[in-house]
Amino acid sequence: MQRIFITGGASGLGRALALRYARDGARVCIGDINPQQGAEVEAEIRAAGGEPLYLNCDVRQLADLERARDTLLDRWGGVDVVVNNAGVASAGTIEDSTLADWEWILDINVLGVVRGCKAFTPLFKRQGAGTFVNVASMAGLMLAPVMSSYNVSKAGVIALSETLSQELRDAGIGVCCVCPAFFQTNLASTMRSDIPGMQHNVNKLMKRSSVGADQVAEDIHRAVRTGQFWVLPHAKERRMWVLKRHVPRAFDWLMHQETKRWMGKMAKAAQ
Repeated sequence: MQRIFITGGASGLGRALALRYARDGARVCIGDINPQQGAEVEAEIRAAGGEPLYLNCDVRQLADLERARDTLLDRWGGVDVVVNNAGVASAGTIEDSTLADWEWILDINVLGVVRGCKAFTPLFKRQGAGTFVNVASMAGLMLAPVMSSYNVSKAGVIALSETLSQELRDAGIGVCCVCPAFFQTNLASTMRSDIPGMQHNVNKLMKRSSVGADQVAEDIHRAVRTGQFWVLPHAKERRMWVLKRHVPRAFDWLMHQETKRWMGKMAKAAQ
């Protein structure tokens, strides 16, 4: 019986992944800061065939993640997959984004993943096996305009994941890096931005996406099973990433046009 721990597991992609593993009959622990939603997802995991556990876990606190690790070791004898999924979003230009917003997003999106990996690596090494699933974003590969703090945070997760893939491989520890583009989640609900209409625009992009949380969860499930590093669920963005790697000048031109478009929209909204 697989044992899974998912930060931010009470909503969005974390919930979808919890239910996907529950259908396998797995033991699924969701670490989250919302106990009411956590209790609801516990019931859903149980109904789907899994063994649920909710733990209050703030990824800004290393002690919370270490407590989760020790609890899973005590109750389940260990853990097989740790999904560092909890994250937040922000948007803004370099002039307008505050340092407080930068510190907030880096503390959760980057250091939250660092803390998860740091807390569970010793256990994985003792087990001789385990997989980290680090949820980044295509934003960390494509680097869209007026999203600098979010882009930097997700690029940091990608860099960490690539590093740990090499560093931990000989210890029997796998690493999977997930880079979705827009899909329907509740990410915009906690988004920080001074740009007029930004949350509305992000929600529209999410709703238009042909890829849903369940599909991303299925892609992650497959990647963990097959030992795949990259999970890039969106076909269009995969093609853009290939363009960036192989024809960087063409990609740069396209991104510059996108930047001018965004700046124009922001200027009109500010009038």
